[in-house]
Amino acid sequence: MARPLRVNVAGGWYHVTNRGQHRALIFRDDRDREHFLELLEEMRRRHRVRVYAFVLMPNHYHVLLGTPDANASRAIQWLNVAYSVWFNRRHELSGHVFQGRFKAILVEHGAWGLELSMYMHLNPVAARQQERAAQRAGLTAPPSPEQVQRRLEELRGYKWSSYRAYAGYQKNPPWLDSQTLLERLGRTTAGRSENYRELVEDRVRQGVAESPWQQLKWGLVLGGERFASKVRGHLRVHGESQGQRDLRKQWSFDAIVQKVERIKGERWEQFRDRHGDWGRDVALWAGWRYAGLTLAELGVHVGGIHYTSVLQAIKRLATRSRSVRALRQTMDRLDRECNMSRRDPGCPG
Repeated sequence: MARPLRVNVAGGWYHVTNRGQHRALIFRDDRDREHFLELLEEMRRRHRVRVYAFVLMPNHYHVLLGTPDANASRAIQWLNVAYSVWFNRRHELSGHVFQGRFKAILVEHGAWGLELSMYMHLNPVAARQQERAAQRAGLTAPPSPEQVQRRLEELRGYKWSSYRAYAGYQKNPPWLDSQTLLERLGRTTAGRSENYRELVEDRVRQGVAESPWQQLKWGLVLGGERFASKVRGHLRVHGESQGQRDLRKQWSFDAIVQKVERIKGERWEQFRDRHGDWGRDVALWAGWRYAGLTLAELGVHVGGIHYTSVLQAIKRLATRSRSVRALRQTMDRLDRECNMSRRDPGCPG
């Protein structure tokens, strides 16, 4: 299975979530939840991160995190490991508590973070997915007054999220940075909390909360076009990961060929079939790495060769680049022009 993409950005905001192994419970009782929050506080101190919002559900959690030091992965790995060790010891268990690696979405500051926090806080009272889809399609009536009241009471009384602190129902814990988002909603603390409360609880009354994930780009960025483009332009990707092929698709194979032609100072037709020339293989490697093309698709682009031959050509190129300086410089230049970096030549499979 592909590994989730990791984007560590100084000053970045992240929506982080992780589920229990096989969707099993990760919080069996209130003491489990209390300890997880204690670890959130410790993570904030230990890794110098900021916790903007959180929601604990029976088999998963959500955290909106800020990372002044570009250390989201390190901080969350520490949190998951620390909690897993404690959870297994307390309940006399062994094995994995969480389902694989956590998922982290890079979020634009400001309105996007505010919107995401409201969506997170609605998790404990969210209508079932089928019900929401039916409402959007006009197939069911909005929730009844009784349903609305029940959900509002549940939301207001839910102890295991940051909503009560945001809405002014309880004192803000010192380790929770709610004011950064609340400042967008008014001049005074009381006014901000009241405005936030009205925005969130109005959505309960309406019965339909549009998911912000519909605006997700490449499976890892939530924000406006300018923000997404900026992230894409500075992204550094290593290894095969979820969302990576979508990022690569910003380049067509023809564009890759033009780059190779410019670097070599020759036309594609001149060097494509020249024996011993690495130009064609560089184009294949770059097409796989930057254009998101499969090995079979690449084979079609260079005259219909079999995908296994494409694979062997790329692997030979990786080996050759370690001893041929001009080749290595060409690959490094392509990395820079395509806004990626390369720890090693990188091969599929």
